[in-house]
Amino acid sequence: MKKTRSSFEQVLITSHLLKWTALTIPVALTAGSLVALFLWLLDEVTRIRHQHGWLLYLLPLAGVLIWALYKYLGKNAEAGNNLIMDEIHEPGGGVPLRMAPLVLATTIITHLFGGSAGREGTAVQIGGSLAGQLGKWFRLNKEDVKIMLTTGIAAGFGAVFGTPLTGAIFALEVLTIGRISHKALLPCLMASVLADITCSAWQIHHTHYHIAIHEAVNSTVSFIHFDFVLLLKVILAGICFGLAGYGFSTLSHNIKKYSTRFITRPWLVPLTGGLIVIALTMLLGTTDYLGLGVTNPDPNSVSIVSSFTEGGAGYFSWFWKLLFTAITLGMGFKGGEVTPLFFIGAALGNTFASLTGAPVDLLAGLGFIAVFAGATNTPIACTIMGVELFGGEYTLYYAVACFTAYYFSGHSGIYQSQRLAGAKTDNLQYHGQTLKDIRHGQNKNAGK
Repeated sequence: MKKTRSSFEQVLITSHLLKWTALTIPVALTAGSLVALFLWLLDEVTRIRHQHGWLLYLLPLAGVLIWALYKYLGKNAEAGNNLIMDEIHEPGGGVPLRMAPLVLATTIITHLFGGSAGREGTAVQIGGSLAGQLGKWFRLNKEDVKIMLTTGIAAGFGAVFGTPLTGAIFALEVLTIGRISHKALLPCLMASVLADITCSAWQIHHTHYHIAIHEAVNSTVSFIHFDFVLLLKVILAGICFGLAGYGFSTLSHNIKKYSTRFITRPWLVPLTGGLIVIALTMLLGTTDYLGLGVTNPDPNSVSIVSSFTEGGAGYFSWFWKLLFTAITLGMGFKGGEVTPLFFIGAALGNTFASLTGAPVDLLAGLGFIAVFAGATNTPIACTIMGVELFGGEYTLYYAVACFTAYYFSGHSGIYQSQRLAGAKTDNLQYHGQTLKDIRHGQNKNAGK
């Protein structure tokens, strides 16, 4: 009987893959198309904001509008990415379809009026809400709904950054720190690749980055084929990147916690946040830290792209972007965290390179992916992102920077619903807990 069953195993596997191919196609096509619309709108409102600087002064009112939209239309949709993760871990009420249009509209509002935010969170929520709705329509069981939601994350992430392999691995790695389940491996890959193709078919173009250094092998040992001194600098930089990821996630969560505690009327929270962003912009005398920050029409401005060149970022550019984004997202505005993390990392890498004599473009690229790795606890996905964005020549440095940042970010992260399969160190026991549990001191096993 066992022999007969095993002989038909490949038939069952083929049937399983055909089933998930059929289920994945509508998720990828719809998510890829909506992400394309979102990216086009984002480019348009960013262009409008650059042309009309006075829009920044309406940011507080925009914050109140976002609050009102979620209060009267959002229900549980405001939980965003964390709701999708919770539904994957423990299916409950489901992910509402309203999440997609709400987060798309409110993210566009945030960017139009100058809030410092990203786009990944929006794309992931679009993919997750669509996948959740399709799961209801197809009447899938709980286990299949989990896979469906995971493919939604992969589709959204792969399409919004043009990194399909990263999207697939990210969707699997981000759910549980220290463990990757392979059950949804192929469905996630199919969803991410097809969503990226769909997004590109709508003539959406992603920013291209390039690392152009040609390092000399300084080692006197014939079997070491890398610059050992540069590797040491990358390790030190990885520590800084991890601490930056920790600082961002901690600051943004604390701003959210204390602003809602001390500002008693909820609509005043985003209004106050908008006023603080305006005040900081006037204090610094620059709009460099508003919006996405990928590029800027002003050739003298600081952006992600400029950070890849010598002198393209100031020593504290990374800090200001961190502060602007933590205030924006912590006080009620909508958007993702990842693109600002790219800015923070690239600018910090530029600063580190300037201080240590390391290649600027390489360190900017490493910061780009490593701060993200530390803040999301996804070092493998971020290493692969380095290969997809910058090429595979410096993969060793990508891995060292991302893995180091992952450890030095500690048990923190921007996604509070992430669960731990195990602690990052042996003397801590956090198995099965969420980052939210750890943050609130609900760990009962620490130190055992």
